[in-house]
Amino acid sequence: MSQTIAPRVRTLLLLLLAVTGALLAGSAPVSAHAALTASDPQQGSVVKEAPAQVSLTFSEGVAMSDGSVRVLDPKGKRVDTGKSSEQGTNTYSVKLHSGLPDGTFTVTYQVVSADSHPVSGAFTFSIGAPSTTSVSVSDQEAGGGVVGGLYGFARYLSYAGFILLVGGAAFVLACWQRGTGERSVQRLVVSGWLALTGATLAMLLLRGSYTGSGKVGDIFDLSLLSDVLQTKTGAALVSRLLLLAAGALFIAVLFGAYEKREDDEEKGDLTFGLAIGGFVVAAGLAATWAMAEHASTGIQTGISMPVDVLHLLAVAVWLGGLSTLLVALYRAPSIEPDAVRRFSRIAFGSVAVLAATGIYQSWRQLGSWSAFTGTSYGQLLLVKIGLVVVLVGIAWISRRWTARLSQAPAAKTVKAAKTSAATPVKATTKTPAKASAKTSAAASAKASATAATSEKSEDEDRETEDEKEPAAIPAGGGDGKRATQLARQRAAVATASEKRVRDADPLRSGLRRSVLAEAGVAVVLLAVTTVLTSTEPGRTVEEAEAATAASSQEATGALAVDIPFDTGGKDGKGLARVEIDPARVGGNDMHVYVQRPNGKAFDIPEVKVSFTLKAKDIGPLPVVPDRIATGHWTASGVQIPMAGNWAIAVTVRTSDIDQVTVDKNAQIG
Repeated sequence: MSQTIAPRVRTLLLLLLAVTGALLAGSAPVSAHAALTASDPQQGSVVKEAPAQVSLTFSEGVAMSDGSVRVLDPKGKRVDTGKSSEQGTNTYSVKLHSGLPDGTFTVTYQVVSADSHPVSGAFTFSIGAPSTTSVSVSDQEAGGGVVGGLYGFARYLSYAGFILLVGGAAFVLACWQRGTGERSVQRLVVSGWLALTGATLAMLLLRGSYTGSGKVGDIFDLSLLSDVLQTKTGAALVSRLLLLAAGALFIAVLFGAYEKREDDEEKGDLTFGLAIGGFVVAAGLAATWAMAEHASTGIQTGISMPVDVLHLLAVAVWLGGLSTLLVALYRAPSIEPDAVRRFSRIAFGSVAVLAATGIYQSWRQLGSWSAFTGTSYGQLLLVKIGLVVVLVGIAWISRRWTARLSQAPAAKTVKAAKTSAATPVKATTKTPAKASAKTSAAASAKASATAATSEKSEDEDRETEDEKEPAAIPAGGGDGKRATQLARQRAAVATASEKRVRDADPLRSGLRRSVLAEAGVAVVLLAVTTVLTSTEPGRTVEEAEAATAASSQEATGALAVDIPFDTGGKDGKGLARVEIDPARVGGNDMHVYVQRPNGKAFDIPEVKVSFTLKAKDIGPLPVVPDRIATGHWTASGVQIPMAGNWAIAVTVRTSDIDQVTVDKNAQIG
């Protein structure tokens, strides 16, 4: 039974890694942080004369290069000059050629937000009057496809490597210094360093294609790599590699020179030096995420960046220490209860830091209670909170096993038992002594039998091996090869014996099971966290929607209503935006834009709209708009008979059988 435990552990962990890796690779990419809040010409507008340029305004500053914004005529031909420029705060423009014909034009954009994530989208405007267009906006967006999946997996691997490297080293230094001599612990920490280094190099190579064309062939384009090195994200990745070089030196000292020190005072000084140096390297590595992602943008960046560093360090100490403890419980011959108890206290402190920093970051990224359920970021955050609660619950069980383990009496060693069993009893010729000797011999024999029974399986295995060995190695016989073989056999027998004793301990087995469960939940939690860091924060989503509505209302007096929908089928979620101009009694122009959750135009077969004024028992008044472009439907002369709070119902059909009707109230007139 015990021999199958370790393979099961490896299989379970590999399965969890594969599942979470597939989750990252298969998850739909989303635009992060930066969002388009206004444009000139406006989305869906009809202008009388051709504009000289197209301007885009984002919720925050973006990185834009020549070709980031493209304007296509109804036939799909580019009509922009290709050179973009900054016109004002978060506003960028591209000039158009003169003499443009009437019709519907498509604007596509692909930029990089201040928190390093690619943002792309498209919209249309018309000159003179709307027309049909041959432009088909692809569903493939920046950050998607094979390259996006590889980049997402590399991000996950970098987080995992950081946790194993920092958490494993912290566990050894703070809780279990004897662990520096354990090969399994050494391999775990070194594996973390290798994973983080490899993932960082991969992200550097993938970055140019990830934020650009998305083509696999562009991964090894040195010109793109040169451009990446000049960005904030490129600088953060290079800084991470330099810190990892210092981390390699730290590992060499920790598992090399440190282990060889025998003087307690000298070892204490080295421990202090390693703790200071390790903290500096760990904090620096954590800062490479904080300086390039969500913490570096938005409100209160001066506070959020150090808070983010603390959050990452707490995660690493908790989950990385947990992984090291799991390895020690399954691979190390023994681990002192005091070490487990010390880690339990440190883990509790880490959870407290996580709770405090997590509450602040959640407030900063969400901004309102409605964002918890109304945005993808909030929904993922709820999943993460649920996993943390489960993890803390399992950790509480682990603490109970730790308390029992520390209170358990020390077990007798094999050596002591065998010594007791083999001790001879001498009898004397004196009659009084004979009775005493017999009594003593009986007691000794009983104790020996008890000890022999407890070690029966081990003795049988040793007898099997001993039968194969000679009685002794002749002194000076020169049979070094045979001596080495015997030493190897005896070491193997001793290791197997220790493993049986270890696996037979019910307290240790209970702790191992609970720690293994913690590790399994932690793997899934890490995957959710990785996806969360690439998701647009709820605060930004709501601010962008408010800015878009305000801009539309201020510019034209038009009404814009966003209505989420889900037809229930595959790929059936999206957003229907209904724009009514001038939103007053009488004739109105109506535009319906159907988008995917990531803001991309959604090509669906049919859209219907109806208006109902329940207070006056009017309606429903049906409207069937015409499709003029991918995800864009329009109707002219929509009659609103009187002012009031109208219910606008939109029927969306995404396939032959998947259809849903959603509605929202809005004041018209």
